[in-house]
Amino acid sequence: MTSTDITRAINDLLFTPGLDLTEAIDRHFTPDYRQRTNGVWSDRASFTQHMTRLRSLIRSGHIEVHDELRDRTRYADRHTVTLVHEDGHTSRTEVYLFAQLAADGRFRRVEETTLLVTGHADDGNLGLVK
Repeated sequence: MTSTDITRAINDLLFTPGLDLTEAIDRHFTPDYRQRTNGVWSDRASFTQHMTRLRSLIRSGHIEVHDELRDRTRYADRHTVTLVHEDGHTSRTEVYLFAQLAADGRFRRVEETTLLVTGHADDGNLGLVK
């Protein structure tokens, strides 16, 4: 299996509406996946609920990776996600991410810090996990 990266994961999760969410999550995240965003831990079930919610709020978007490093099962990047919301406004969030990959190349754990660059104050609550 080819190791995942944040671009493929976010594109499948948020910007490929015809792709089943369960399939997208299975493709990029292990069954025991955990994530900490801005100090708050979430498990895979919480992550799935949040992705379901995000898909209902987002019309389109894109990701731009500024820096990306990989060393065996360690992965790190700095990226910006631009989201066009269903109401037409746009938000941009910069993300600093450190991750552990499983042997099969999927994300097992992600720890990230986010910074809302542009958008409404509530858009800061739309990070990849909740």
